[in-house]
Amino acid sequence: MSEDEGSRKNLRMPDEDEVFAEVTNMLGANRVNVRCADGTERTARIPGRMQKRIWIREGDIVLVEPWDWQDEKADVTWRYEKADAEQLREEGHLD
Repeated sequence: MSEDEGSRKNLRMPDEDEVFAEVTNMLGANRVNVRCADGTERTARIPGRMQKRIWIREGDIVLVEPWDWQDEKADVTWRYEKADAEQLREEGHLD
């Protein structure tokens, strides 16, 4: 399959209160360490609606929503497939 502009997918982009992040460490108890695009390391919680449906591994690109009252914590809201993460890198959304 050719990698031309016709193969581009419309991907979910972050809302105003979400940031891109990369999973750096699995902590257990439905928590992961993430390195966010704003340069902050956070502990992110995987919500119940995602736990059994979507498997998250180290190195995955996710969207997180930082907590208003505690900046070092966040909730995972979305996980990108590998191909989608590559598309985000090619378009310059990720470092």
